[in-house]
Parts: sequence; C-alpha cells; structure tokens
Amino acid sequence: MAEVRPQLIVNASSGGADWAVTAQGPVRLAIAAAKYGSQLVHVSSDAVFSGARDHYESCLPDPVTPYGAAKAAAETGVLLVHPQAVVARTSLIIGGGRSVHERAVHELAAGTREGVLFTDDIRCPVHVTDLATAILELASHDTHGIHHLAGADALSRHELGTLIARRDGLDASRLPTGLRAHSTLPGPIDVRLDSRATQRKLRTTLRGARRFLTATA
Repeated sequence: MAEVRPQLIVNASSGGADWAVTAQGPVRLAIAAAKYGSQLVHVSSDAVFSGARDHYESCLPDPVTPYGAAKAAAETGVLLVHPQAVVARTSLIIGGGRSVHERAVHELAAGTREGVLFTDDIRCPVHVTDLATAILELASHDTHGIHHLAGADALSRHELGTLIARRDGLDASRLPTGLRAHSTLPGPIDVRLDSRATQRKLRTTLRGARRFLTATA
C-alpha cells in the first residue's frame, strides 16, 4: 500500500468462517486505505442477515452463522476506521460457468456430486459482470456507506439450478431437490436483498437471473 498508493481498492476476498481473514483482514486493509487516501469498496454478503424479514433494505445485520457474523463484523470495522468506504452487500454470484453454483449444477446433473438443490432457500443471484461494473461505478461516485448489489429476481436454489441447466443444455429433471428446513445445514433460509435504492444511483442494470440466464446471455 505504501509503495503503490492505489486510488481504489476492491476487497473481494473471503476466508469463509475464518475470523482472522474474513472479519479482521478487511479492517486492517481499511486502516491502510484510509492512511494512504485510497477509496475502498468492501464486498460483503447477504449472509449478514437471518432471513427473518420479508426483504432487506436498510436493516441491521442479524447473522446466524459464523461466516455471517464475520462478514457483519467486517462491515462495522471497515466503516468505523474508513468512513468514506463503500460496503457492497451482494448475493449468489453467477457468470461464465465458473461460479461454485454453476459447477454444482453440472455435477449434480451428471450424478458426480452428492446433495440436493433446496426449493425453500431463496436468494437474489447477480451476474458477475453486473456486479463488477456496479462496484466500479459506485467507486466513481461521491458515495459511501452500505449499498445492496443483488439481482432483481428472488429465486430458490433449485429454480436457479434449473435456469443454469437449461442455459447449458443439461437435463434439469436430473437435479435432486430438498428442503433446507429439513436439513441440518445452518444458515438463513430466505434472504432477499432489496437493491432498488442503489439501482436508482446506477447506470448499470442489476439484472435478475431469469433475464441473464438465457441461451444468449
């Protein structure tokens, strides 16, 4: 940081539930960004919420997993030490066939992976290009604080998997289904990030998955 003195830092790193990486790391980065006058965009997650509300716009975090707690702590710490930073909360990131979600769909359809796609686990997937463009656009504005950058459509993981399968020419009927409520997997079930307030500030359109997961996308 001292040598390069970047104008902008986008922190898209994550160490899962590792507190030192996911919670403390972004705060150390924010301290350095503030010291050297760099703009910072810290990418956060819808995992900071419990899913107890119908949708999330300007709500305080209420995480229910160690990962969500680490992300929530990072948000607080980043904005405390670098008040001019942007915290960009997002949801499932899709695009180019390389995301963990897209790979999982291919493996489930091929029968090479154990597991199911939940029909009651709702998120607002975003295309990676839309997300990256929106992040750079926010960074170019005179703005700070928390912004939601999620897609316009709320979908279950199975609905998302079906769209991916159809786009990629896979047999969507081979995708196994289940209920997250019946599983032992911890975490929120239904988290719908409301990105309309941020969208009004952007030229970039945060498309819904039903729009971007087409054969021509």
